[in-house]
Amino acid sequence: MNEVTHLLDRVQGGDRNAATELLPLVYEELRQMAAQKMARENPGHTLQPTALVHEAWLRLVGDETPQFVNRSHFFGAAAEAMRRILVENARRKSRLKHGGQFERVDLESLDLAVESTDDQVLAVDAALDKLALRDPVGAQLIKLRFFVGLPNVEAARLLGLSERTAKRVWSYARAWLFEELKKSE
Repeated sequence: MNEVTHLLDRVQGGDRNAATELLPLVYEELRQMAAQKMARENPGHTLQPTALVHEAWLRLVGDETPQFVNRSHFFGAAAEAMRRILVENARRKSRLKHGGQFERVDLESLDLAVESTDDQVLAVDAALDKLALRDPVGAQLIKLRFFVGLPNVEAARLLGLSERTAKRVWSYARAWLFEELKKSE
């Protein structure tokens, strides 16, 4: 059993010191996951990868005793926490009370295409919730690839899938999401 799995078992047993020992071991991986996702966010995004990791960490090992089966489950939960944080941030920014009707424009990059808007993130989130009811593995794969930015090989490894199976699941889930997003437009 590797050190991360051992510490996760201790955390699950209620050992709060184990959570403190766990953070340095997983921090860099979490930071890389957050940085990959944040690299594809809109210019001028106020959330930084470090803040995303810290917020996700607080949600993962906050007040309650977390229940993680293994390393894969932990990183899946981290991906879900990061996704929820980004969705909440998109919702908060899109509220009229917070100037949601205005579009922030970076004058130096007006000619660049924006990869995803807050509305797109919210639409993907709603479609992803529907997909999770039909295909939980596909939904988890989408979360790891789209929201965290993991390559197919790494996402497959975390989900315990062969690379080939992950490609098939990715193809189906992506096509299903595309159709669902077309319906919602």
